[in-house]
Amino acid sequence: MPLLSPDNSQISRNQSFRSLEMVTLDMDKEFDQLPFGVDYGRLENGLVYYVKCNPKPKKRASLALAVKVGSVLEEEDERGVAHIVEHLAFSATKKYTNHNIVKFLESIGAEFGPCQNASTSFDETVYKLFVPIDKSELLSEAIQVLSEFSSEIRLSKDDLEKERGAVMEEYRDNRNASGRIFDAYWTLMMEGSKYAERLPIGLENVIKTVPSQTLKQFYQKWYHLCNMAVIAVGDFSDTKSVIELIRTHFGHKYSALDPPPITHFPVPSHEDPRFSYFVEPEASGSAVMISYKMQVDEIKTVKDYREMLVKSMFRIALNRRFFKISHRKDPPYFSCSIGAYALVRQSKAYIMTSSCKEKGTLDALESMLIEVARVRLHGFSEREISVVRALLMSRIESAYLERDQMESSSLRYEYSQHFTDNKPIIGIEYEAQLQKSILPDISASEVSKFAEKLRTSGSCVIQIIEPQASAIIDDPKNIVTKINKLEKERSISPWNDEHIPEQIVKSKPNTGNIAQQLEHVNVGATELILSNGMRVCYKCTDFFNDQVVFTGFSYGGLSELPESKYFSSSMGSTFAEEIGVFGHRPSVLMDMLAGKRVDIDIEVRAYRRTFYGDCSPFYLETALQLVYQLFTTNVTPDDEVIKRVMQVKEEAILARERDPYTSFANRAREINYGTSYFFRPFRISDLPKVNPLKACEYFNTCFKDPSTFTVVIVGNIDPTIALPLILQYLGGIQKPPEPILQFNCDYIKGLPYKFPKTVTREVVFSPMVEAQCMVRLCFPIELKKDTMEEEIHYTEFLSKLLETKLLQLLRFKHGQIYSTSVSEFFDGDLPCLTGDIRGDIRIDFSCDPKISLKLLCNIS
Repeated sequence: MPLLSPDNSQISRNQSFRSLEMVTLDMDKEFDQLPFGVDYGRLENGLVYYVKCNPKPKKRASLALAVKVGSVLEEEDERGVAHIVEHLAFSATKKYTNHNIVKFLESIGAEFGPCQNASTSFDETVYKLFVPIDKSELLSEAIQVLSEFSSEIRLSKDDLEKERGAVMEEYRDNRNASGRIFDAYWTLMMEGSKYAERLPIGLENVIKTVPSQTLKQFYQKWYHLCNMAVIAVGDFSDTKSVIELIRTHFGHKYSALDPPPITHFPVPSHEDPRFSYFVEPEASGSAVMISYKMQVDEIKTVKDYREMLVKSMFRIALNRRFFKISHRKDPPYFSCSIGAYALVRQSKAYIMTSSCKEKGTLDALESMLIEVARVRLHGFSEREISVVRALLMSRIESAYLERDQMESSSLRYEYSQHFTDNKPIIGIEYEAQLQKSILPDISASEVSKFAEKLRTSGSCVIQIIEPQASAIIDDPKNIVTKINKLEKERSISPWNDEHIPEQIVKSKPNTGNIAQQLEHVNVGATELILSNGMRVCYKCTDFFNDQVVFTGFSYGGLSELPESKYFSSSMGSTFAEEIGVFGHRPSVLMDMLAGKRVDIDIEVRAYRRTFYGDCSPFYLETALQLVYQLFTTNVTPDDEVIKRVMQVKEEAILARERDPYTSFANRAREINYGTSYFFRPFRISDLPKVNPLKACEYFNTCFKDPSTFTVVIVGNIDPTIALPLILQYLGGIQKPPEPILQFNCDYIKGLPYKFPKTVTREVVFSPMVEAQCMVRLCFPIELKKDTMEEEIHYTEFLSKLLETKLLQLLRFKHGQIYSTSVSEFFDGDLPCLTGDIRGDIRIDFSCDPKISLKLLCNIS
């Protein structure tokens, strides 16, 4: 939430965060309710507008029509109507018929896609356009499209009949395991409120039978200009001309004089926790969700803002504990986190979610409840909160430094929230000053007190999800009683934190030398050959003030392995990351990097080994230290880590096998690539083939020889600072006596598979709780080495063209699908341009199982 006070507008845009002055805090000071930094107003007909010039991205505008109308306003026979109206907006209006709005968007390169151009929720509907404005008439027509949505959607019987199939397919897409779990949880959480019965997707019977007249009545009743706002953020020359366009297209419109008031539906609180034990045979795994409902906080004063920061610190501190617990011996869950979520306009929830092993949900629930109770009894330590404080300070510093690079779509979203949810917008500069002034004063005890709000006696909802029942509904109730008793008796011990080293690198390496330097004037880059053989290319850019992006790669990967070594070696990077590829366990490194804007990851793929990431220019040394640690750390198997990783792998395989689409995906893969071990997914029977020692040995060879690696660094770099760091940490990596995994990219081993030589048609049946259908068409392609670069672009263009044409045919003409995707897959990650590359183009769409063959005939 960006904030700026008008009396701080004189702050220099070039002033650094670290020299930014603190403010004198008046906790009762109220923020201006008008959004700062945007031209904001209201037309005589009640329409609100937000207009702002923003150069990111250039020659583009992000537009929206926000309407304070959602599914909660529907009557019983209208359930799903708000969403259907949103669909039909793109079918026909007074000026645009036969999906001409979609054709207009596609003609100017403004992609149309499901959930991309509009969304309907419980309380609002938002129509979104992202359009080029290199020609003045394009902006005018895009705003006119929004004006058509406001009052001119046609909603005819024919339009409705054509769109029912698409809406029904969207409904069917949601009738999978995740959809059923969410629906059951939402109904339980919202029990006693109208929101429990007004999911935006609606009812199947309404979608199939609702008459067009019902849609018209809903549209005319609720779509009033006083319930709407137009938002325009883009690379405009000025805002006045944009406001005039809004006046031109909206100013002459008038709604009924007395539109009905928008009712606010409360979500009642409850003292006793609600329980759900949901057995879902197609679930991706076992999970526990604990929700604490409460009213949405209104941020009107500095005190409110301070309380928001306290709650944010609580969530971060608790999440860090959850992460550390998940990395202990025999952890109660594989992952766990807490987040704050807006449920509906006036209600939110703090939701803790964990995933765990089968039959492990009760242990997970107990651990989650104990940790919150532990905070109530003993609080967070000052060290824990100092880490969180550093994290938040680092985030606001980055946001402040990047304040000129904010994307128009992000600003559009914030203005939409200001209109629909009254969220204040008072500017990033003032927010930076506020956080810099407030954060040092927030204590560990103050943060810990928020745990009092997370009691099971305060509107708490607990859901356990399992693919097979291993408990009964009384079991979670008994656990709640048990934890309450332990807390009352103060029988929960304090948190025992682990020791955190101060330095990432214990002793700095000897500095390397530059063996050769080349200047690539045409691209403004410098290339260095270091004394250890590593190639380093760097380029200074000004795209982002607070970002340096880097990647390092070496040819030769998993494709070089025989089947006998594949299963162990392919697990090497997973083991290594959990053990600690940068010389420290992940739970320890997390604290060591707190407040430092550095992100780095590794990947071992078919043809390449890669490390990549980004950092703030302030922390380039830290990033390069991590790269140095990657090359100098020898990962050795840790029994506890190996056991946990293998358990997670086994659970993932079992979850995949429960998914009814797995048999379809496996068969499609087998038809395309044969029985190649490289493309065949892991099976339970493959797990005994994994040798952890061999896996770690292979990983250690992957990032060992610097002479095989090329490193590219791009961003806000000062060469006088960066070059000594490059020479010390990259040049300081010792070259091994003998070459390791040194491959000539001209002779990289191809993946072991062959495409089918004949046309194959096959239907795969899989038992499902609710019937669904997926259709896939695959076409083998081969890119020739002499024209490969051009053919890659041709393939991408062809895929997009096919996707557009299929959407026009199957959705807009026949009205039987919701979406389709056309994607290209190449043989690995294009390691070089010296040989032909094989791949395929894939067409995927879901549909009613009864009409899948008919749609295939339409395509052919």
